Amino acid sequence: MKRTFRKLLSLACLICIALTVSIQTAGAISYPNDVKTTSKSIFLVNMDSDQVVFEKNADEKKYPASTTKIMTYIVAYEHIDDIDNTKIEIKQSVLDELEGTGSSLANVAEHVGEKMSAIDLLYSMMVPSGNDAAMVLADYVGNGNIDAFVDMMNEKAEELGCENTHFQNPDGLHNEDHYTTARDLYKISSYALTLPKFAEISNTDSYYCEGDTVPLITTNYLIDSYRGGEYYYMYAKGIKTGTTDQAGRCLVTTASADGYSYLLVLLDSPYKEGEYEEYGTFTDAADLFRWALTSLELQTIATSETPVCEQKVNLAWGKDKVLLVPQNNLSAIVPKEIDDENLIIETDVPESIDAPLDKDTVVGTETIYFKDSKTGEKQVIATVNLVSSEKVDRSGILFVLNVIGTLFQSYWFLMVIAIIVLILLIYFVIAKIHNSRSKKRKKVKRYRNL
Repeated sequence: MKRTFRKLLSLACLICIALTVSIQTAGAISYPNDVKTTSKSIFLVNMDSDQVVFEKNADEKKYPASTTKIMTYIVAYEHIDDIDNTKIEIKQSVLDELEGTGSSLANVAEHVGEKMSAIDLLYSMMVPSGNDAAMVLADYVGNGNIDAFVDMMNEKAEELGCENTHFQNPDGLHNEDHYTTARDLYKISSYALTLPKFAEISNTDSYYCEGDTVPLITTNYLIDSYRGGEYYYMYAKGIKTGTTDQAGRCLVTTASADGYSYLLVLLDSPYKEGEYEEYGTFTDAADLFRWALTSLELQTIATSETPVCEQKVNLAWGKDKVLLVPQNNLSAIVPKEIDDENLIIETDVPESIDAPLDKDTVVGTETIYFKDSKTGEKQVIATVNLVSSEKVDRSGILFVLNVIGTLFQSYWFLMVIAIIVLILLIYFVIAKIHNSRSKKRKKVKRYRNL
């Protein structure tokens, strides 16, 4: 019963995400900024509007390292009926599969032969990035078959609309065929945030599993005010770090301040164990969040009360134009200092339209662009329908005259006229020939009578 409820909850979350996408006011745009970043792939989204505000190589395939565990959490949560009370046996054989891999570990090995709650295992996986906890959860949900669990991960990725993602394991250890993109990882992470406890667990800086005397410590310095040092960022919350030599440093995190929230994905910041171990992702995240939270804001860029253009109207008595207005008010995240020179409006409407025309009839579209003052580059902020601002009635007289005029100009009408003319010509020719023969016959008859 609980599993059925989980499936229904999962479906509801997907529907909510789909609806949010369908009604969003603005799309993807990458605003210029002066932030110097080390991450090779970046995807920054305003969570309030689902609007992309900055991206770099967002569709380039990258190794996700332990950010993989976001998907592991999703699949485990959706297949365990009661994460608080479900007890899972800790098998040495499962932990042995990590031997020699250099995996990050939690305290799971201390419970071999015992049982741990699913909730403790989720904390063990997400907080200190324990590969051991990820493997135990995958083994349990996969009924002893971790490959079956990985298949579930890939099925879920496809369900979430990921187009360039493939998993080979539940922990993120390097594999050439284990990859994702910043855009896909955003889809996975935004979905995970809709699941109960995910935000809470991923934003935990320390946690004690049942029976443990040593706490689990987060790997995310952004949220750890005690250990994070210079990397601590007071507005950051969750979600997951990841690091391997091949993947570099990776990070998915959020930040909220002054009524705005952002979700950020960073992949492939330089890292090489023993050679280059800087935390570029933490610096990138803090700098990008500061820029977004201080330089961008939600503004109304089009209103249904402000006319955009005039539309020529045919067949209306005493009225040949109607004003077109946006179908809805349109808001978007834009730079605070934006001015009219940065907003370019282009309309797509027909040359004219025939009456009758109801108020709010869709006539065309308005596309609003952001223009970079330095480069002149234009990016689409949003597109909105343009509708008639008033009702326009059709004139019966003008309509009839138009029908007649159209009839006279129509192809079939001209064809009929041509055929009639041709028939008349043929008739006249035949009649002339007939008359000519009749006259000859009369002359012959007179001659014979003589």
